[in-house]
This record gives sequence, structure tokens and C-alpha cells, in this order.
Amino acid sequence: MKCSASLHCTGLLLLLSSFIFPLSAKAVADWQISQLPVKASLRSSAATAKSLWVAGTKNRVYISKNNGKTWSDISPKLAKQHDFRDIAVLNENTAIIMSAGEGSQSKLLITRDQGKSWQLLRENRHEKGFYDSIAFLNEQTGFLLGDPVGGHFVIEHTQDQGKSWQRVDPKRLPAIQENEIAFAASGNTLITAETKDIWFATGGLSAFVYHSNDLGASWQKQPLPLHQTTKTAGPYALAVNNKNQLFALGGDYLKRGGTYPNIAALKQGKWQSLDSGQNGLRTAMSCIKNICLATGKLSTDISYDHGQSWQQFSRQGFYTLAANKQTILAAGAEGKVAVFTPDNFTNKEASKTAAKHNY
Repeated sequence: MKCSASLHCTGLLLLLSSFIFPLSAKAVADWQISQLPVKASLRSSAATAKSLWVAGTKNRVYISKNNGKTWSDISPKLAKQHDFRDIAVLNENTAIIMSAGEGSQSKLLITRDQGKSWQLLRENRHEKGFYDSIAFLNEQTGFLLGDPVGGHFVIEHTQDQGKSWQRVDPKRLPAIQENEIAFAASGNTLITAETKDIWFATGGLSAFVYHSNDLGASWQKQPLPLHQTTKTAGPYALAVNNKNQLFALGGDYLKRGGTYPNIAALKQGKWQSLDSGQNGLRTAMSCIKNICLATGKLSTDISYDHGQSWQQFSRQGFYTLAANKQTILAAGAEGKVAVFTPDNFTNKEASKTAAKHNY
């Protein structure tokens, strides 16, 4: 489901209360924020050891090879405007971008030369089809999530880097509820793990997560304890921390600043709502070591205990997050991107933080 909203971004507030947020002034100052020349809405991101990627509306795709200091425009030359809502980087040269929209507006394009050229991989030919998210287990094996067609969500599977796709038998998926949809919000509605696990989240007067541990051969469905009282509410993203714990994030994009349950975690097979501060819609989460960020358009929260508890970090918000081993990448409205490096906190500061919060 496409989430349309005005694309106005608030200014960045960098003043943090030291007795609540044990961050050094140096750490705060080390946010690196860039304004891209085209003010696109950036809802997809990816990070590798050597490069950062973002993509969004107006056919825009950008890459940084110096940790966000500078960005190069590698947008595909397309006759029509497309809204890129997800990106999967398969290696340092190869990436697949996914556009969202009804019917043929949903496409997959691939580059094998870091964006110097792009080729069409797949176009949605079903008039009611709508691509929501893509995720890859490795360079060859990936999955594509689409809105329901014929009473079941569309899950397609590739084993040849996207050259060919096969739909998972709809009968293997649980039945959907009325108004149940997926949100193409941040490129995190569908995620995979190296163990053959696949998860995707759905909302719309409900909140569910679907899980397969056998490459889509069978599926289970669980309810999520997230805000779900309107057609625009529910989970907007899934995430995994460094302990391989699963999280769901969401809210309502028509009530971005609302107070409601917006983060949940899977603990011992059951989903539990977390003490998140309930600071409105959250559409992405990324972690490095014990530090996690969760963001939405209006603000960003931080966790020092692998995502178990949260506090407000910044009034600057984004749509999407991605991380490598050193840097968290953020991208959002009006062409704004930023990077954050938790390693700016010294070991001494980290020890004080852990002692203070009993981690």
C-alpha cells in the first residue's frame, strides 16, 4: 500500500539532555547530514562495507562511497516517474531497486555496475498488483512481497538474481482479513535471515506478522501488539538486532505524532509491546552492537540495550534506516540523508551507560 502524505521535513534538533541521554557532545556533533540536490522522498536504503545507497521518488537513486560525505546521482533514465520504495544490494556492484504503484508502476530494475546502467528485471502486469518490499538471503535467492491478489498476499521467489520469479502457492499462505494490506513504507516490510527464515508484516485495522522457516514452503501468522485501529495503522517495518531478536515497528501515518504502542519484540515465541516512549509512527530500526535507532518522519529514538527500552534521541526523523558494521544510514523527506556512527562513544562512556541502565 502506498502511503501518500506531504513531504515536509522538520529541522534537526541536536540538543540532548545529558542526564537522560548519556551522549557526548562529540558524538552528537558527528551526525553527518547531507541535502541531496533533488528533494525526493527517500524511502529505501542499503549499506555495505564500502558503499551506502538510497532511493525514492522522481526516479532517484544515489550512492556514497565515502560514508556519506558525498553522494553521486546514479538514477536510471526512465520515461515515466517512479517511486522506489526498496533496494537490495547484492554485492558492491549489483543492486535491485523496487518501485511501488498500481499495476505496471511496480517494477524491479537491476544494475551490475554500481548504477552506471540499469536494466528492467520485472514489471507487475496485474492491474491490481502492488509491490511492497523485496529481500534477499544471498546474491541469488530473494523474495518479493505484493499486496493481495486473489485473496492472498503475493510472495514471489527467485533463485537466479531476479532473472526469473515464481509465485509461492497462495494456498500455502494463511487467509487474510478484510482490509489487510502491507505498507511500502521503508523497505523493511519483508525481511530475511541467513537461516532460510522469511518474515513480512501487514496492517490495516489489524496487525500481523507472517513467518516461514523453509523458504516459503509453509507459513505461520501471529497478531502483533501494535496500534491498529484505522485502515492506515499497523506495522510498517520489521527489524533484527545484533542478537537476532525480531522487532516490529509501526503506528499510523495519518497520526504520525500520536501516542500509541509502536514497537514490539518477539520473546520466547510471543510478541510483547515494549517501553518505547510511544513517540509516534516508527517506520525503520537499525542496530550496531548494543545501540539501536528507531525512526519515523517526525523524530528518532535510541536504545542502549539492543532495543529492549527506548528514549528520544532527536527531533529529526527519517523514513528509512540501514546499517553496516560501523554506520547507520538514514534517509527521509525532501532529499535529506544522514549517517550516525555509534563508535563515536568511547568505551568509558559505554561502560558508564551500561552501569547506569543495568545492562
